[in-house]
Amino acid sequence: MSKKRNSSSPSHLFSLEIPHKSEHWKEVVAQVGYRFNRQYQKQDLELPAEIKAMPIYQQWEAGILLGKTASPFWEVAQPKKNQHCLDIGCGVSLLIYPWRDWEAYFYGQEISTVARDTLNSRGPQLNSKLFKGVELGSADQLHYSNDQFDLAIATGFSCYFPLKYWEAVLVEVKRVLKPEGHFVFDVLNPEHAESEDWAVLETYLGAEVFLEPVAEWEKVIKANHAKILARRPGELFDLYKVKF
Repeated sequence: MSKKRNSSSPSHLFSLEIPHKSEHWKEVVAQVGYRFNRQYQKQDLELPAEIKAMPIYQQWEAGILLGKTASPFWEVAQPKKNQHCLDIGCGVSLLIYPWRDWEAYFYGQEISTVARDTLNSRGPQLNSKLFKGVELGSADQLHYSNDQFDLAIATGFSCYFPLKYWEAVLVEVKRVLKPEGHFVFDVLNPEHAESEDWAVLETYLGAEVFLEPVAEWEKVIKANHAKILARRPGELFDLYKVKF
């Protein structure tokens, strides 16, 4: 089940900035990037009255929803000192979660130009030794070397892409992880009470959401030779820790 993508956003203004090897995914990557650029620049959208009347919108406007959508990856895989960690689709999260306390090296890759620029400007001020910069690029084409990372993280965006795309992401993550490395990511669980309403809201905010059964996600994980080490349910998203 999926919600219809809002095709009116001028995603071509964004797509020119990302070199992308797969034309098939270029449009959806551009659409998601544009949606988050608008958010980070605090550009409001005029939403229909029926959307504003939804309880999920009221939570979003009050800032309550952020706590429900955030997945604390460190509760299943806390980085260790001197490990090399890659946060894929990091947004501006490196300004929020306590990465400096772990004394691990953090790299990022992001499709939002606003988030990339913000982190590359402020990250070195927070810790110039541990912050290793953020690259602009999509999750299926990581700009890093083979066997480079002890931990890869991808939270908050898997729901914007179909499962076929995530097969490509898993291949890339496996490539950049060390043999003993771990991958932590979250998936939107359609069985959670507010998932469908959240998907409707996100569609109106500018990006399609795919509501895929957890069983289908786990088939994709196992088909790509990843072993599930932990699963932590949240209010909207379930957090997974896997090892290839």
